[in-house]
Amino acid sequence: MTEDKLNSSTDNSRRNFIKTSALAAAGFMIVPRHVLGGKGFLAPSDRLQVAGVGVGGKGESDIANIYKGGKSDIAFLCDVDDRRAAGSVKRFPKAKYYKDYRQMLDKESKNIDGVVVSTPDHNHAMIALAAMQLDKHVYVQKPLTHDIYEARVLTEAAKRYQVVTQMGNQGASGDGVRQLKDWCEAGLIGKVHTVYCWTDRPVWPQGIAWPATNGVVPRELDWDLWLGSAPYKPYIEKMVPFNWRGWWDYGTGAIGDMGCHLVEPPFSILGLDTPLDVQCSVGSVYVDEFKRGYFPESCPPSSHVIMTFKETKRTKGDLQLHWMDGGIKPVRPVELGPNEAFGDNGVLFEGTKGKMICDVYGSNPRLLPLSKNEHDHTKKKTPRVPGGEDGHYTQWAEAAIAGYGKIELSSPFEIAGPLTETLLIANLAIRGTDVQRRNADGGISYPGRDIKLIWDKANLKVTNFDEVNQFVKRNYRAGWSLGV
Repeated sequence: MTEDKLNSSTDNSRRNFIKTSALAAAGFMIVPRHVLGGKGFLAPSDRLQVAGVGVGGKGESDIANIYKGGKSDIAFLCDVDDRRAAGSVKRFPKAKYYKDYRQMLDKESKNIDGVVVSTPDHNHAMIALAAMQLDKHVYVQKPLTHDIYEARVLTEAAKRYQVVTQMGNQGASGDGVRQLKDWCEAGLIGKVHTVYCWTDRPVWPQGIAWPATNGVVPRELDWDLWLGSAPYKPYIEKMVPFNWRGWWDYGTGAIGDMGCHLVEPPFSILGLDTPLDVQCSVGSVYVDEFKRGYFPESCPPSSHVIMTFKETKRTKGDLQLHWMDGGIKPVRPVELGPNEAFGDNGVLFEGTKGKMICDVYGSNPRLLPLSKNEHDHTKKKTPRVPGGEDGHYTQWAEAAIAGYGKIELSSPFEIAGPLTETLLIANLAIRGTDVQRRNADGGISYPGRDIKLIWDKANLKVTNFDEVNQFVKRNYRAGWSLGV
């Protein structure tokens, strides 16, 4: 993507207007960072003025943790569902409340320093980019985006607009990942050749047909705003607040939900980039004898994805990473005792000299066999984040106050973007298993099953199965735009 595409004249006009308006109003409104000392600067005595978009559920805990860090004020709240927002509204009664993030940014931009985006996946990118184009620092829940194209756009935008960014995979700031890195760099397991990541997710319905009966939209919910960039469909029961994760129009399945917590440790420790190729198998749902169900709108009930990554200094040759969800697990390591827990969510590193394992977020790191941990005296060389996982939020706020490039972050978009691309490339293989092709005889085949997809990073496409490239960049619903 060229810089010219990101720097449209419309965006520049809008940004210049907002800056001019902010200067004119500085005498009687909250003073934002760019008025105090230039772009990316906030006086040390001042606190970050934060706006939350999507402030129920995970969003509620996100802004609460950011506030708890002591560096920020929660100045604005935005949610399409008044029911979900109720807890945050009660906790932050002085914060002004909006339903539409566009109205909030248009009216309050001059009073906002940072924006926290905790909506469903399909609306992450357009909200985050709108804030970045107004020179706002952004904290975005995982996965960073719904589409591969969106992830690339946000990665480039972070550098272009020079705003502080962080993705909400808090395990990236945890001590566990740093302990694993210290072991790896000390050579305790040699060079890694294989990694297994597994989860018990999904814990929401998947592999199902779209409901035949429409629901009644709750009066507190603005369904059109909730849909945002997604195609219009009638409201169905239990879509909100959680089960959207299992539908491709809104969510990114189990790997989208948990991959940023489980794939992040090997990705950062081993210095991986996006994969060279990807292949997968998925669980099937049979609706009758020998009749496999076809539910292309829904993610499958389980999957096993194998990705190949180019060799790094910490791997032995090209690395093979296995992703398993729906309760599928790798073969139990022989070094693990028969009664020693393997865990429902975890990561296993297999090296030329040994193995190590951790739980979700990189927590509870262990060398195998477990007896090795009793005599481990590896020096802690990798700097720890104060507060560990909880410090992930404060780290972003402190970096935003200091200004772009002043403080190193655990999951800035420069790291979170390629990680998210990797997970969504895996989803290309998963979605590819449902791609139908009509044969000359009128029959239907599924050419995406049982093949390996070759990924072209530079051009954002699969080179040997063009049908899946439709999922790299989706078309937004009329009236909604990514703004590039």
